[in-house]
Amino acid sequence: MQEIRNIAIIAHVDHGKTTIVDRMIYQARQAREQEKLGELILDNNDLERERGITILAKNVSVLYKGVKINVIDTPGHSDFGGEVERVLNMADGVILLVDAFEGCMPQTRFVLQKAIEMGKKPVLVINKVDKLNCRPDEVQEEVFDLMFSLGATEDQLDFRTIYGSAKQGWMSYDWRQPTEDITPLLDTILEVIPAPEVVEGTPQMLISSLEYSPYVGRIAVGRVTRGTLKAGMNITLCKRYDIMQKQKIKEIMVFDGLGKAKVDEVQCGDICAVVGLEGFEIGDTIADFENPEALPPIEVDEPTMSMLFCINNSPFFGKEGKFVTSRHLKERLEKELEKNLALRVKPGPNADSFIVYGRGVLHLSVLIETMRREGFELQVGQPKVLDKVIGGQRCEPIEMLTIDVPEEFVGRAIEMVTRRKGALIQMEGRGDRTHLEFDIPSRGLMGLRSNLLTATQGEAVVAHRLKGYEPYKGDIERRTNGSLVSLETGLSVAYSMDKLQDRGRFFIEPGVEIYEGQVVGEHTRERDLNINICKTKKLTNMRASGSDDKVMLPPPIVFSLEEALEYIQEDELVEVTPKSMRLRKIILNELERKRKSSDFDC
Repeated sequence: MQEIRNIAIIAHVDHGKTTIVDRMIYQARQAREQEKLGELILDNNDLERERGITILAKNVSVLYKGVKINVIDTPGHSDFGGEVERVLNMADGVILLVDAFEGCMPQTRFVLQKAIEMGKKPVLVINKVDKLNCRPDEVQEEVFDLMFSLGATEDQLDFRTIYGSAKQGWMSYDWRQPTEDITPLLDTILEVIPAPEVVEGTPQMLISSLEYSPYVGRIAVGRVTRGTLKAGMNITLCKRYDIMQKQKIKEIMVFDGLGKAKVDEVQCGDICAVVGLEGFEIGDTIADFENPEALPPIEVDEPTMSMLFCINNSPFFGKEGKFVTSRHLKERLEKELEKNLALRVKPGPNADSFIVYGRGVLHLSVLIETMRREGFELQVGQPKVLDKVIGGQRCEPIEMLTIDVPEEFVGRAIEMVTRRKGALIQMEGRGDRTHLEFDIPSRGLMGLRSNLLTATQGEAVVAHRLKGYEPYKGDIERRTNGSLVSLETGLSVAYSMDKLQDRGRFFIEPGVEIYEGQVVGEHTRERDLNINICKTKKLTNMRASGSDDKVMLPPPIVFSLEEALEYIQEDELVEVTPKSMRLRKIILNELERKRKSSDFDC
């Protein structure tokens, strides 16, 4: 029976998680020889690379001294906290990676807290000791203080520390004495991280994650907690609400290097992927055929927000994208449902539109961004929070919001949250930080994160989780300024924009193609203002168009996708194409908009 170690790598963004896994693979000689060392193997998703966030956990395994080490790369971002909790279920210990210069960062705190709560044994790796201004000894003290403040046990506080540089490919017990490779780290993993407990009996496996293959469909990933699983065996799938389904395992695969290898059976404690199950969800249990016993299910957060997805019908449709029809859009959303757990899709008000339900703005914007890169053109409406009627009363989703901020920003954070109908539940000092807990309506979270990070100089750690439904809390003040809307289709001209500077701030630069009905800026007043910024300067025989002083315009406001979704009003859409992102009115023509608004007024 092969020895196994299951470890999860946790760290702040950009502290070197992927690089260290790469080095482990290289050390075990499982990377292809022609692979360039500078190219990260695990970073296979452009979106993950650019944002610097891991959205989905990834599994690899390395073989060292005859022991199989299953390595789980976890998301460091607090928005995907559910993902972190799920995959930590599969690990017996964690490698905490910290930058030798930056030390403990907000996300370090978040992921470490999860690991300590779940009782995982940590190994501290202080990375990037080759930096000129590094401070490894101070950082180690910081980590110890942080773990103590998070309520770690004595066993957890007695952690081993390794120093090194993943980029240069060495690890050592003393940062002043570089070694040749990362052997000290691998030896420490074998020594410190406990082997999984082998429990005899009927088979049991909790489905903690899932993968999707276009050939075999959904694949269940989890750790065998009892007994053994065999290919071709009959099992019972234990679902929520005591639903039992008799099914058969077609294939079993274990993680082997960067890929998977088919096996006949999987022993207790190993992480495997099961092919052939139908209708399963994360949190279901694979159990014995005759005497099924279900494990406690993992909670999957329900959708709390909806958005209208529709085809691009702007004057510029089809210029950049390959997939522009409603059929393309429908097929792509159905494909996403296979692997995205918290997503729901329903038909929209007309044939070309769909209502997509998700966990929040970030959750849905990652989907939109992925589709845009695949060549889709689409338009997205304002995010709406899902209400319920309970006992004849209108209720809305309430989230438990936790904010960790330095003491000097506490007042500012409380003010911002209470303005959005948040209620302070708990406040306690944890070292030099203050831990705040609020109950806040889900709609109050829109745009809150970016505002909080700005107000706290990027120090706030924000996490939220659905708590339940409570009576409607009343209106929340949203954006009060109107929009500057283009009257014409054509190129924006600096001359016109200069003359209209006092009317508001622009979202576009001069010389950009715009169309009638496009939102080109924010008005200084409450009502929308229709403007013509395509008007050029009239030429005369006395002076040329360029003879006046150069026009000086302030830089435009550039929105990210999340910011744009949070910014738009009810009668506006965000047009997303592979190369551009525009804000527009649903009704482009000014006269039609006026007619429509007068109809409402009647």
